Amino acid sequence: MSKEHNETQNIPLPAGFERGTDGPKVIVAGVDGSDSSWRAAAYAAGLARRQNALLALVYVQPMLTGGAALGAPVAGMTEEVAEELLAEIRATAERLQDVYRLRWEFHTFPGDPYTGLVKAADDLRADAVVVGASEQAGHRFVGSVAVRLVKAGRWPVTVVP
Repeated sequence: MSKEHNETQNIPLPAGFERGTDGPKVIVAGVDGSDSSWRAAAYAAGLARRQNALLALVYVQPMLTGGAALGAPVAGMTEEVAEELLAEIRATAERLQDVYRLRWEFHTFPGDPYTGLVKAADDLRADAVVVGASEQAGHRFVGSVAVRLVKAGRWPVTVVP
């Protein structure tokens, strides 16, 4: 004969915990035009759609000081990339609007990718961050943006291959 054991425990909730909310309200996805960032954006879009969350697509405009010192029009180049990303996002959203209902925003932040994504996640009050896996071989030794975000430990981070 087996006995059932039921026990109730009162687990203290951390300060600022919200009762009655399920899942994320804001999901930040980093995009830079790479294949892995587009896969991350698609994955984040699926999460946002299922959770009825806002998808914040973030492009971090690099501060290319070396090019600026040589007289290259750096600001125009990064602004052009942002405009191309936004055009592609809009075209995709338009194609899928009848199939999927999704709330999304596009943001740009200046800086290096890690610092820009941290600022974006903080400013937008992200509940989760989704990024693509680094496609650069050197990041295995130095550490990728994804690894640094995970180590920051401020939000759940999903790394999409």
